[in-house]
Amino acid sequence: MADKSQPPTNTPPSDFERQAEEATPGLVAEFIDFLKHSKKWWLTPIIVVLLLIGALIILSGTAAAPFIYTLF
Repeated sequence: MADKSQPPTNTPPSDFERQAEEATPGLVAEFIDFLKHSKKWWLTPIIVVLLLIGALIILSGTAAAPFIYTLF
């Protein structure tokens, strides 16, 4: 009796299987790809400003806080 749990070995992999085996891109690469395909370049300054504000919030809890407060 043949083992039915194993798929046939002579069938070529489907497109879904090939894409599943590919390496996934990182977050930044996916965002850049999204900007290229959807033409939403206006999102770039928003994301940059949010990242800068996030960096200021993180740095405000460190020894760099006195230097950051002099900026404002």
